[in-house]
Amino acid sequence: MPTILSVSGSPSATSRTQRLLRHLDARLTAQGHEVIPLDVRTLPAEALLGADFRHPEIVRATALVEQADGVVIGTPVYKAAYSGLLKSLLDLLPQYALAGKTVLPLATGGSTAHVLAIDYALRPVLSSMGATHIVPGWFTLDKDITVGEDGSLTVAPGSAEALARVTDQFSTALGGRRTALLAATG
Repeated sequence: MPTILSVSGSPSATSRTQRLLRHLDARLTAQGHEVIPLDVRTLPAEALLGADFRHPEIVRATALVEQADGVVIGTPVYKAAYSGLLKSLLDLLPQYALAGKTVLPLATGGSTAHVLAIDYALRPVLSSMGATHIVPGWFTLDKDITVGEDGSLTVAPGSAEALARVTDQFSTALGGRRTALLAATG
């Protein structure tokens, strides 16, 4: 069973990005994957900002990335780029931490003016970190994500369909990569 690390780069405890990721985590779990959530905001700020590679929580996060077969990376878009919080974690990971990994980039934001942030800001970093396969990602407008009073999440129909499609493509790519690795090792 492929293991997926689902990383939220949002600094907010009430983040739509984080809630959307947990929503997609459930879909991936239903497809037979083991999904491990990682909210970067829960890592110690002093370790992230001080580049403390040896801090136990940073060591744990690095190990989670290393052990994962696939990584979902979600971020809110600020100033046409991924969050500084996510950047602080990516900066602490080894240069080729994503080597051999299938990666699904996702972003949320308030305006379609930020829709290219995945391709022009996030994708190059993921590629430079050695990601084997970066599947097509998706940008979801904040207005398309509604959180109910009970914490339930509703995604507008057009966005929900697109998110299901990219999530399923990621799942298929991850499963195919795993099958190919098993076949190669006999």
